[in-house]
Amino acid sequence: MRSQHTAIDRQSLVRRHNVHQQSLDPRSPVSVGNGEFCFTLDLTGMQSMPGRYPVGARSELPPGTLLGTQSQWGWHAVPADGEYSLAGSTVTYDSPRGPVPYVDMVGDIVDGRETDTSRAETWLRANPHRLDLGRIGFSLPDRDNPDIQAADIVDPRQILDLWTGIATSTFALSGHPAHVTTACHPEQDQLGFRIESAALDQGLAVTLAFPYGSEAWHNAADWDQPAAHSTRVAEAEPQRWVIQRDLDGSGYQVAITGTGLVVEQTGRHEVLIRAEPGQEVLDFAVHFVSARQGDCLPRGTGGISGIGKPATPEPAAAPAAATAAEAGTAVIDASRQGWAAFWKSGAAVDLSGTADPRALELERRTVLSQYLTAINCSGSLPPQETGLVCNSWRGRFHLEMHWWHAAHFATWNRTALLLPALRWYATVMDSGRQTAKDQGFDGVRWPKQVGPDGRESPSPIGTFLIWQQPHPIHLAELAYRAEPSHELLAEFAEVVFATADFMASFAHPTARGFELGPPLVPAQESYESVRGTASNPTFELAYWQWALRLASAWRERLGLPPREDWEAVAAGMVPPKVMDGTYAAIDVEPFTIRTDHPSMLCALGVLPQAGLVNPAIMRATLREVLADWDWDSTWGWDYPVLAMTAARLDDPEAAVDALLLDAGKNLILPNGHNRQTDSLPLYLPGNGGLLAAVALMAAGWDDGPERSAPGFPADWNVAWEGLVRSP
Repeated sequence: MRSQHTAIDRQSLVRRHNVHQQSLDPRSPVSVGNGEFCFTLDLTGMQSMPGRYPVGARSELPPGTLLGTQSQWGWHAVPADGEYSLAGSTVTYDSPRGPVPYVDMVGDIVDGRETDTSRAETWLRANPHRLDLGRIGFSLPDRDNPDIQAADIVDPRQILDLWTGIATSTFALSGHPAHVTTACHPEQDQLGFRIESAALDQGLAVTLAFPYGSEAWHNAADWDQPAAHSTRVAEAEPQRWVIQRDLDGSGYQVAITGTGLVVEQTGRHEVLIRAEPGQEVLDFAVHFVSARQGDCLPRGTGGISGIGKPATPEPAAAPAAATAAEAGTAVIDASRQGWAAFWKSGAAVDLSGTADPRALELERRTVLSQYLTAINCSGSLPPQETGLVCNSWRGRFHLEMHWWHAAHFATWNRTALLLPALRWYATVMDSGRQTAKDQGFDGVRWPKQVGPDGRESPSPIGTFLIWQQPHPIHLAELAYRAEPSHELLAEFAEVVFATADFMASFAHPTARGFELGPPLVPAQESYESVRGTASNPTFELAYWQWALRLASAWRERLGLPPREDWEAVAAGMVPPKVMDGTYAAIDVEPFTIRTDHPSMLCALGVLPQAGLVNPAIMRATLREVLADWDWDSTWGWDYPVLAMTAARLDDPEAAVDALLLDAGKNLILPNGHNRQTDSLPLYLPGNGGLLAAVALMAAGWDDGPERSAPGFPADWNVAWEGLVRSP
């Protein structure tokens, strides 16, 4: 039995997956945020014990922490030692069109890590990078060691209420019970805290500490360079204090508001907040805002505030307007209202009517993934793999992952959360157009590993990837399907058409048809060493055909004449390589390496049937992948790939099995994050991919079975509402 019309009790659905913790799990802290700003907290409701939440098995690199405070506008660049440019990393490769320049990497990468043989390349790969804006934690300044230790916290209990976005933490400290409420404002980069404890009258205080930016692999904070930045209390008025932060070319302000506070700067980069004598409640807000338009990005229009109404950009002078009325309780109340509106919007999937014990775990992953992608992936920039929790890949974002972070917002009927980052592409078209021109192509070639400026990073892999090229077309189409309008078509037409121009010119004609590469690296990055000869990856061939036809459909919708060159390329793509009845990854040696992403499956799963792919051959390919793929080398979004392919091939049992496959990188922690490794402790593409798969399995797809929830087993009772059918 299945139903798509059953009214779902959304509050019960969400709250039965609230995160409860009664002991310190170093892998699984919770976060509060709004898509533009995020604060990750420990069991004290603050960031009192960052050393207990480490990131980084990469012993050569400075250790990081999961307890970050990050925003979409908070970026930093370490001053360069010289005039660094990509020219020093550019290598000429042979192609069917003749010599083509590619930004490669002259230095070495060993075990996925730069060896810093080229300072220029290391700098270019790491700058600009996301910045940790500050650490907010309890301290006991009157004792010899003011830092809070795990042993100081007795009988901790913490609940993250997903329905309200509010974390409640209770524990005993210094013999006194403490109750801490933590929330983030849904429309401002502002945290609200309400602390109730007699320990406040016995010396318990809150410390705000501010780091320098870090070029490290995963660490957004450098605490070892105090002379490289400045912190000062710029304004001090009753109930309001403004801290000015300056780091090289970046700057921001932090406003503290509340009544009954004593605020003073106690160190070069430390500010202490105490309760006035005799007070056992500390109710205050901490508001972060970019102080220099153009140095850090101004706050964007993304985030959960985009649900139901347009968000208003926040002015740079916002801290000056802050008052005590905007203290902690007001922020907490705003969070309560904002998150209720979020959960009442869009879609919901309820699996509680299913007897299969796997259903509850899949529902848990689905609910938590909605929360985590909302606070990390719905902002005005494409997110990094670790979102706004901590840095990964030197604090920059990867455009080939953008689909996995954000496509589900459209199929879950929350398109407003997809559009802000999709709009970012238009801001970097000039550099992408120059890249295409330098290589002899038309249109715009989108980069891979970038910051907000869109400048490519040196890499022996990233600059050779091509599967990110159709993503803007795919994402724009999903947005249009969810909310069709002429205005949306007109807004994204330039990005769609410039993308199609590059794709059509990149495909080169041969006697067999239009081909892709060499050089290239497919989505399955195992072919880095043969990037100079690799060609015609199965997924990319299908993606090229389908996306070019979508671009043609956009021209038709806008009443524009057809582009015969696009249509000719789409119709003439060479078929993927078939070996022993299954699809190979590429069509030259070594054909298929059975590690990393089984990306050939994306050609019928992530994509619909588009003509190049034979379902019977893809069914055999899926069976072969499931039989002997190296699961230890896979990544979190590979399991949703398996599920979507199985669903489209009418194998719902295999689809559910894939989403819950017992594999190391398919682990979903108590806080909902998809852990990969010690140095990649969370992986939001896995969460976003899960949501894309669940939407497809529940609502179905064009030309798919008419029955409800066709991607779930027949004996599952799947109640859903609000989903948008997948292509």
